Amino acid sequence: MKSRRDRVTPDEIGLRTYGSARRVPGLRREELAHLAGVSAGYYTRLEQGQAETASEQVLDALARVLELDDVEVVHLHNLARQPSRSGLAEPPVEQPHPRVLALLESLAEATPAIVLGRRGDVLAWNRTGHALLAEHVDFEAPREPGCRPSIPRMFFLDALTRNLHRNWDELARVHVAYLRLTAGRFPTDARLANLIGELTMRSDQFASMWATGEVADCTTGDMHLQHPTVGAASIAYQVWLQPDSPDHRLEIYTPNDASSADALRILTQRAPGEHDPSVRAPEGPAAGRDRSVNNLLPRNI
Repeated sequence: MKSRRDRVTPDEIGLRTYGSARRVPGLRREELAHLAGVSAGYYTRLEQGQAETASEQVLDALARVLELDDVEVVHLHNLARQPSRSGLAEPPVEQPHPRVLALLESLAEATPAIVLGRRGDVLAWNRTGHALLAEHVDFEAPREPGCRPSIPRMFFLDALTRNLHRNWDELARVHVAYLRLTAGRFPTDARLANLIGELTMRSDQFASMWATGEVADCTTGDMHLQHPTVGAASIAYQVWLQPDSPDHRLEIYTPNDASSADALRILTQRAPGEHDPSVRAPEGPAAGRDRSVNNLLPRNI
């Protein structure tokens, strides 16, 4: 919460400071505590993660003073529910729900689409979605849980993915903010913790973006691409969620203009596999092969 205190100035909320010199850019702890109606000591313990019994009323009062948006309020409540000593645990292998796969298959190849797990791993995609975002990655990779392409890892560690996105910086910040939101929801996920640790160590840009503390729920936006096959294209993305698997996201891509629609049509026509299923869902590990981009990237730290 310190980063949020820093961005709210006393003037913005009408707090009189009597002209005293201030050593913090935003609100002091005792000022925020007073405005939220709690003691300074209690707020300090809360900020340090030592107050596990904070009520929803207290959290909502803090959110009001800090002017948090809806996603930040959810993140604050997630953080407050975390036990102070929560160990990491290996999560079960993610499997997309059959209804999600049925919806993906119903889109056929006219609409590029992928299914993402909670950590941004590709659980399934159609051939046009694969061609749009990762044609340099083996199409079969999502079938093997240990080899699934990781979109966050590709964004920060794969030069081809970086070069694909003309608005890379904007999209990268969204990915980092969503990872932070996910980390608040799943504080014991060892694989998520390892991913964040790896990216922090291997990418200065990721580390810098992570340090901002921003959170976001990336549900819609635009990708401005320089695609190696079809050239420049402006693509809108939107996320569909399924109640049966709320951690998984079906992301679909539609053109923003006529030239981008033409580009997607070219990808649709080029997509191979007329005699193969267009959707590849995971079927368990395959012996002797490790084909995702995760394993094409250098692992040196």
